[in-house]
Amino acid sequence: MHLVFMGVSGSGKTTVAARVAGRLDLPFAEADAFHPDANIAKMAAGVPLTDEDRWPWLRDLAGWIAEHDARGGSTVMACSALRRSYRDVLREGARDVRFLHMSGTFEVISARMGAREGHFMPPALLESQLATLEELGPDERGEVFDVREDVDALTEHALAYIGRPVRSAGA
Repeated sequence: MHLVFMGVSGSGKTTVAARVAGRLDLPFAEADAFHPDANIAKMAAGVPLTDEDRWPWLRDLAGWIAEHDARGGSTVMACSALRRSYRDVLREGARDVRFLHMSGTFEVISARMGAREGHFMPPALLESQLATLEELGPDERGEVFDVREDVDALTEHALAYIGRPVRSAGA
């Protein structure tokens, strides 16, 4: 099983995903770390990425999933995965990819973004991300989580959703 915590910047996906990965002793990937410098520079300048900017990045992420899947291991990733077409690319990495959507209103997420320091994504791009966001389709494996809940509750709810044991990379 490969778990992708998705949502707009500031939704808490990385925090919850890292906690779940730690609790399950699974490899964790922060998708932002896979961005080339050119993508980070664009976002830091307040310029939204184009799909042409995203495709190589998404293929790299799917490759990371595929590498672990080939060894029989499960993974946890934090990735915006805002559009279904982006999630389709990630699903190319393995048969069992599930999306845990950290969802919230502009007001809630904007307040979170305003409180954090040192992240390259400026709060001004939140509206662009929310406009891009495509909710999970009924045929997509996943669940929606309300980010008004605190991190501990979101972590427990994510673990309850997962519900069954997953295999670590060494299993």
